[in-house]
Amino acid sequence: MAYWALKILLTPLLRVAFRVRCVGRSNVPRSGPVILASNHRSFIDSIFLPMCVRRRVTFVAKAEYFESAKTAWFFRAVGMIPLAREGGSASERALAAARQVLDKGGVLGIYPEGTRSRDGRLYRGHTGVARLAVDCSAVVVPVAQFGTAQAQPIGAMLPRPGKKVTVMFGEPLRFESRGASEPALGADDFRLMTDRVMEAIAAMSGQQYVNAYAGHDQDRLAAPGSEAEPLPSPGATPV
Repeated sequence: MAYWALKILLTPLLRVAFRVRCVGRSNVPRSGPVILASNHRSFIDSIFLPMCVRRRVTFVAKAEYFESAKTAWFFRAVGMIPLAREGGSASERALAAARQVLDKGGVLGIYPEGTRSRDGRLYRGHTGVARLAVDCSAVVVPVAQFGTAQAQPIGAMLPRPGKKVTVMFGEPLRFESRGASEPALGADDFRLMTDRVMEAIAAMSGQQYVNAYAGHDQDRLAAPGSEAEPLPSPGATPV
């Protein structure tokens, strides 16, 4: 109930405040388990992406968001799943909750990079997206978001109205488990699947791909002049 109430409230406000466009929305299946795997440039990504999808979208969100009174109410109200970045049993519990969403035929939003890109480049994806896709027989739809870093840069407390935002949905990707007579999928298999997802995101977003995980690697690999984002393709359909 809270999810749809917030969506009904926020959608017209966002349409007025931002020039939001959706591309390829028909690539999101109307039923069945779906993983929306998106690039991640801004906190506000988690608002614009559900705005462009007619189905309910549940995210695996950083546990830190639930520790702040400024954001915890929002995440709890829409039933988002906290994910502890230190790993271990907390992460396994979050992934188990994500599986429950998919097992019920829901739509799960994931940022495979694990954190926001501060320099505009696309970083190596974590393999959870592939593991969930195989375990839950879920379709993976790659997503590229444009303009959200300008709409709310990292560190900005409030969004900046008047910016253009585009959410682009790519062709669905399907990953299958092996038969009973075949060797079980291993870490290398999930790595290859995840790389396919990241390649699809990079092809749509035009971002430079970095074959290293985000976080501390961003500081070590930061390159000047990498903030610029490519323009989205023409032919977008207004929300």
